[in-house]
Amino acid sequence: METKVITAHVPLELAAKLDAIAVRRDRSRGWIMKQALSLWVEREEHRYRLTLEALADVDAGNVVDHDDVEKWVASLDTDRPLPTPSCG
Repeated sequence: METKVITAHVPLELAAKLDAIAVRRDRSRGWIMKQALSLWVEREEHRYRLTLEALADVDAGNVVDHDDVEKWVASLDTDRPLPTPSCG
């Protein structure tokens, strides 16, 4: 696998924590950084996919009216809460 060197300036406290984790895990700082960055990128890609799905739902009209949500929330502290509002 080809690689590329990426540098970043991080606060000293964060660098110290990274070094401590590397020692505890008996891994290099680079290995720890690759793991952390890989997980972050994966999470961001997932978040982006969810955002696209949500926007597609909005475009398709799969939304709950804001007033219905407010009425439902207000009813939760009463003896007769309203049913959970649904799309359409």
